[in-house]
Amino acid sequence: MTALSAAAKAALAGGAPLPFSLYTSHTEQRILNAPILKPLLICVLAGVKHLGRDAELVCPAGSFVFLPNSPTIDMRNIPVNEEYCAMLIDFDHADFHQFQRSAVPARPHLLGPVDAVLAKTLQQFAEWSVYAPPGAWHFRKKELLQLLYQAGHHGVAAMAAPPSFSHQLHDMISADIAGDWSVKRVTAALAVSESTLLRNLKAEGTDLLAIVNRTRLGHALHLIQTTRDPIGRIADRCGYYSQSRFTEKFKLLFGVTPTGLRKTRL
Repeated sequence: MTALSAAAKAALAGGAPLPFSLYTSHTEQRILNAPILKPLLICVLAGVKHLGRDAELVCPAGSFVFLPNSPTIDMRNIPVNEEYCAMLIDFDHADFHQFQRSAVPARPHLLGPVDAVLAKTLQQFAEWSVYAPPGAWHFRKKELLQLLYQAGHHGVAAMAAPPSFSHQLHDMISADIAGDWSVKRVTAALAVSESTLLRNLKAEGTDLLAIVNRTRLGHALHLIQTTRDPIGRIADRCGYYSQSRFTEKFKLLFGVTPTGLRKTRL
């Protein structure tokens, strides 16, 4: 895990956008309702990750967990010997088109070891990402999925549920995270009537404001975990012009304040 961690940290040190993230902490993190909006591979490089309100899943260093694009999950990131560190890679629904979904039953998660082959592949992925154009990232992501499948983790083929209406809205809002996402703007972008929009959202048990807030706060959570930007700047970038209001909504959803979460990384 040492070589993989070093390669990932070296790649991220350049500051350029990359097709993976590295989450670290030096004290325990407890995060409620963490959004999983795309199929997500989490490789724990140091420390332990607990998933679920009652720690139903335990992922020690040297293991991975693959989560489908399910709504939310509670988690604890626990440092061992000074640090928690995990490499995260999200996937698009199209990355799974190489598999025949009907042949594999859907699963709520997939657990496994980061063996020598996967660790070396991830290390090469991190090093390659520094030089590769963003348009080529999805090719290597599809190779990672195929590697897991060929290693016997056939459940990876069923990690991508068809995108819901809410997921489509999330992707659209993410392209302009701080924008004014009114009903009028959304219906115009989707070319649907207001009644159709509201009916589809009601069928999924949500509404537009909830999706906008969840998308913004999910992005804020990512920025707090991966950057050292001031909390006020993150709030502004995510469309919250009052830092106190941003902090209130962040704590209400995740169970921790932005400042409290930031302190775990210091």
